[in-house]
Parts: sequence; structure tokens; C-alpha cells
Amino acid sequence: MTTTSSRRTALTFTGIALGGALAIGVPMAASAHVHAHADGAAAGATSRVELSFSHGCDGSPTTALVIDVPEGADNVTPVLDGAWTISREVGDDGIPTQITYTAVTPVDDAVAASVALDVLFGADTGGTEVAFPVTQLCETGETAWVELAEEGQDPHDLEAPAPTVAVAEADAAPADEHGEHGDGETRDAAAETTSPDVAPYWLAGGALVLSAAALVVSLLRRRA
Repeated sequence: MTTTSSRRTALTFTGIALGGALAIGVPMAASAHVHAHADGAAAGATSRVELSFSHGCDGSPTTALVIDVPEGADNVTPVLDGAWTISREVGDDGIPTQITYTAVTPVDDAVAASVALDVLFGADTGGTEVAFPVTQLCETGETAWVELAEEGQDPHDLEAPAPTVAVAEADAAPADEHGEHGDGETRDAAAETTSPDVAPYWLAGGALVLSAAALVVSLLRRRA
């Protein structure tokens, strides 16, 4: 019995250890990328795109990020940040084709950092994902985050995926400078008409609390 119990205990601890390793390893693997984030990105509008990372090249500090401006970006303006110097390559139309952020001080491995761009997304980008290929330059080595998933391929299977931004369709009835829609209603008024009525939820919750209290009182009386 003692041997069986010991084996079960050992197996239990082994399972816990493996589970812990997976729980830690999966987030670490997911974070070993350059990530893109943009709130409310939509076709025909300008959004701030933030590219962030928290790793070097196999542990080597990051010295620069080279960003290729993708098709679908009708204009790109780099955002000034004291941690980086900025250089640009510009096309014949005056729109940047490549932007390089060079770190004033190399960014150590396992230190989070980011750069930002103001991007005007083209009218035809609605409902798509726009990729921002990035080459991460380090004191030793570099990593090209430029891989794109083919149709039917899981992006998580890529070793060095390009960061992407999901771009929404353009607003069918854009607000004017006074915040009015084409039908004359303000955004606030529209929100009021579509907001859910929470009163039934409060009533139901109150009834549930009262029922629970009555049950407790009934049980106490039976025990007495």
C-alpha cells in the first residue's frame, strides 16, 4: 500500500510540474514576438499603431527596429519617442516606405519596449488584417518578423510572424464634426436607444437573494 501511495504521489507531483511548465512555457513562447496593437483601426481613418516586444535576438540586446510600410497604408507618420531616433525612406509620392527606429540605449533582453506609428488605412483595407513586417536588429544577430500565414495555415505555427492589425470596415454613416449621423441623431441618442434595459436583471437578482435567505431561515428552524 505504501509503495502504491508513493507512486501515486510521485505521479501527482509530476503532473503538477508538467502542468506548471506548460502554463509558464506557453505564455513565454507567445510573448517571443513583435506584437501590433491599434484601438479602433478602421478603413479611411488614421489610427495609432503600437509595435511592442520584450525580447532580444537569442538574448542579445535590441539596437533597432526596421519597419516596412505595407500596402494599404496611405500615409504613415512615426511618433517621436525619447528612447529612439527615427530615420525614414520616402517614395516618390512622399509617403514613407520604410521607417527605422534606432535605440538611444540598446534594449536588454526581457525588457519591454515599443514604438508607435500614426497610420492612415486605405479605403480598401476594411475587413482585412494589415501586416507590418519588422526586422529586429540586435548587438549580435537579427530576426526578421515577416512571415505571413497562407490560406488555411495557423499563424501560431509560424516561427517569426509579422505583426498584424485588424482593420474594421469604414463607418457606413460617419459622424460629422457635431457628432451627428446622417439621420440627424447624435451618437449619444443612438446609444441610448440601443442600450439594454438592466432593470429585469436587478429584479431577478433580488428575487434570487430573497429565495436564498428564505432557504437559510428554513434550514435553521428545522435544526432548532
